[in-house]
Formats: sequence, structure tokens, C-alpha cells
Amino acid sequence: MFVRQQSVLKLSSVISSFYYRTMKIRHFNALEDNYMYLISDDKTKECAVVDPAEPDVLVKTIRNEGLKLTTILTTHHHYDHAGGNNKMLILMGADKGQIKVVGGDNSLQGLTHSVTDNEKLKIGEIEVTCLSTPCHTAGHVCYVVTDEKEQAVFTGDTLFIGGCGKFFEGTASQMQSSLQKLASLDPKTLVYCGHEYTKKNLQFAATVEPDNQDLQAKQASLTSVTIPSTIGDELKFNPFMRTNQSSVQRFTGKTDPVECMAELRERKNRF
Repeated sequence: MFVRQQSVLKLSSVISSFYYRTMKIRHFNALEDNYMYLISDDKTKECAVVDPAEPDVLVKTIRNEGLKLTTILTTHHHYDHAGGNNKMLILMGADKGQIKVVGGDNSLQGLTHSVTDNEKLKIGEIEVTCLSTPCHTAGHVCYVVTDEKEQAVFTGDTLFIGGCGKFFEGTASQMQSSLQKLASLDPKTLVYCGHEYTKKNLQFAATVEPDNQDLQAKQASLTSVTIPSTIGDELKFNPFMRTNQSSVQRFTGKTDPVECMAELRERKNRF
């Protein structure tokens, strides 16, 4: 299990810290509603950041704690996720190639290492598995991290709490496949998404499944910090993870999961 600690920085960013066995995960608010993350290994002091859109506060934390930044994990090429990569490198005073910039799209800002599906990386003793999840963008990647005791996934704009990303560069079939790949992870896997869209996502989900008691319980328990969710919980109340459920299919009028996915996204776009 994890323990949450919270503190507030005088930089308009709220940090939540999640302590595991050797892995520590912290989230920082960025831009209007983005999340960026710092993952560190307590044993080796090596760390990685995820989507450092506004890197100043991340750099301050890394330096204050004597951490060694080895990796920038980028979920996709959109500016609100990848647009701070170069600034992060400059602020860290990194020589070319000293810090690995990881992603699945060759157009990513600062990219040094293009990853393939299921490729594995290391942050100290933390293992990272790169999952190709195309649709929101063609080269979108989610990152599964584990210290062999706890597991988390950074889902960018593929999976949100109660929702999923828009199909900017892909199809309903791709999103169905990407979300099912995430659904196959251990149900206890913690979900850290790229944006704070939870309240509106759950409002839409309630129009899909108004009698879903798990969804009602989730809405009733909402706080200002809604992350992390878990894969198991998303399977209970996120309609985009439930396209094989008869209640969701009735709402869309589609029995094929891919067609159900397409109809859900169209209705959410208009919601």
C-alpha cells in the first residue's frame, strides 16, 4: 500500500507524494489542467520526469533533494506534454545525450531514444515498460513503472480517470486496442493520467450508466486531488473501459465494442 503526503509550493503547483518500497511518485500541476510527474528511486537517487511541461518546479525539487535525473519520459508530441523537454535539459545543465529523452514519436522535442512496444528501461532499480498506445496521437506511449512491490502506469492522454483522450490521429479501433492493453494490467496498478478532467468525465459516465453504484461512489468521494486511480477501478466505472458491457452498449445502441467506442467518443465530444 502507499501513503500520501501533500504540501503546497509557492509556485502555484500542488505536489502530492506517493511513497512505495523504493519508488516515490510525485505529481505537479502544470499549465491549466496538466499533470507532470517525478519518479525517483530512494536507493540510487536516480529519477525520471514525465511530461515536464513547466520544468522549473521539477528542477528545483531534483536539486533540493540531490537526485540524479537520467530520463525524461514523454507520452506524446503535443506541446502541453513535450513542450518543456528542451527547457528541462537546459535548466539541468545537461550535455547532449546526458539525459535520455524517451518517446514513441520522432517529432518529439529533444528526443534521443525512440522506444518500441514493450521495451524496458531502468530508473535506478525501478523497471519501466513502454506500451505503445496509438490513437490520441500516432506515437503515444504509456509507461508502466514497478519496483517489484508496487506498480503504476502513466497514461498521458490515452486513459483519464473516467474517460479517454480524443482520437486526434487514430481510430476507435486503435483506442479500443490501447485501452484493452491497459485493462490487461494488474487491477491494482495505479493510474496517473495527463490531465485533471475527472469531474466532467464522471458526469458524462453517469449519463451512460446512471445506475452504476461504483460510479456513484466515486463521484461522492471526489476531492481536489483525484489521482491516482487504479486499473481495477477504471474497469468498474469508466465507460471507455467498459465497451463490452451490456449497459454501455445499450446506451450507444452498438453491440460491437469498437463501434461502441466510436459512438461513446462522439457523444462525449458533444457533452
